Amino acid sequence: MPDTEPTQTPYEALGGRPVIERIANRFYDLVETDPQYAELRAMHAGDLTPIRRSLAGWLTAWAGGPHDWFVENRGKCMMSAHRGLGVSAQTARQWSDAMARAIAECGPTNTDAGRALGLMMAERLDMMANAMIPHPEETGDLAAAE
Repeated sequence: MPDTEPTQTPYEALGGRPVIERIANRFYDLVETDPQYAELRAMHAGDLTPIRRSLAGWLTAWAGGPHDWFVENRGKCMMSAHRGLGVSAQTARQWSDAMARAIAECGPTNTDAGRALGLMMAERLDMMANAMIPHPEETGDLAAAE
């Protein structure tokens, strides 16, 4: 039997819940205070406390940590949950930029592998944010699709 070490999940490699919570809180600190994210901020409720917890829980599960968020939100899909919010290319960019900043500031940066993981995480989340932008054929705006 080969002697192999168990593979770490991204959640474990990032530093677990404390790091994920720092990323989620920094993300919403940026959204709340930086004017360049004003349009994104306007899409959220006045009190960001519940969404901070939700983002931390979702990121935890998404990165391979405890799946409590999925248990508590059975059947909820991030894509469909954001479908009616009017995500635009601009708000998707704002979301991706704030998340990349939060990961860079709070994620693992003490090793090349940690930095690479943070960059990969930001890239994948950027892809997800951009996938939330409705296409004209989905919104019924066929004139925009031509």
